[in-house]
Amino acid sequence: MAAFFQTAWQRVVDFFANFGWFTDTVDILLVALFVYFIIRLVRDSRAEQLLRGIIFLGALYLAAYLLELKTVTYLLTAVFDSGLLLLVIVFQPEVRRALEQAGHSRGGIARLFGGFNNMNNAAYIDQWNKAFEAVASALDTLQKQKMGALIVLERATRLGEIVRSGTIMEAEPSEELISAVFFNKAPLHDGAMIIREGKIYAAACILPLTENSQISRELGTRHRAGVGMSENSDAVVVILSEETGTISLADGGELQRNFTHETLVKALADRILWSEELQPKRGRRAKKQEEEAQV
Repeated sequence: MAAFFQTAWQRVVDFFANFGWFTDTVDILLVALFVYFIIRLVRDSRAEQLLRGIIFLGALYLAAYLLELKTVTYLLTAVFDSGLLLLVIVFQPEVRRALEQAGHSRGGIARLFGGFNNMNNAAYIDQWNKAFEAVASALDTLQKQKMGALIVLERATRLGEIVRSGTIMEAEPSEELISAVFFNKAPLHDGAMIIREGKIYAAACILPLTENSQISRELGTRHRAGVGMSENSDAVVVILSEETGTISLADGGELQRNFTHETLVKALADRILWSEELQPKRGRRAKKQEEEAQV
């Protein structure tokens, strides 16, 4: 054991003796950023418990190596040899979400150089604002009739698979049309509505259910589908509870509740009309004001 610590100390000494202040500092910062990204990715999800199990196995492997437990060391070595493949399989939802987020970042850069016209296009903004107002007004009507609704507002990630599970509509958004679709006797009410670029694109679409065990059991299938859709894409999902009339919003796997007409329109505008790169600049104060407005 003494030899192990001597070797480890010698490696530390050699590292600082050959330390390049620019290249190695950048290298360390990039690794730290990657670790931070991984922690954010798995926090408050099933992956967090799985990561704890992997850390436990790593500690067990170190203990077995130091105590010279050859059989245990051999078995754990075999497990870690296939570790990358196992991680990809176990963390498949999180890996997919990470790759989608990376794609969104590249999309933001692309908008800056070629596709940013839509963000400054008055007609584009007016179309979305019309959709926000139509959604909020339709939910007011459905609340009075004690009916539910599930509306997905598409952002950068195209929801082709989801759209193909429903019925294409391609219609201008209006309070009357949205209310009619979710009327409980209508043929398209059982499913989700997809809004693309401010227009009603499809209805009666099937959404993936979340597997997050931390979601309250009081929430039904409609809420679980909304959260699941927001976990598997960058879409914003609006949910109207048929039982309580509560308006909720799912974004990035997180569910916020108790929206009113005004706070819902504002929240949708903040998320859809602002690029993802600008969202952090709103800061904690703006987020706190939004949460207070929901109470």
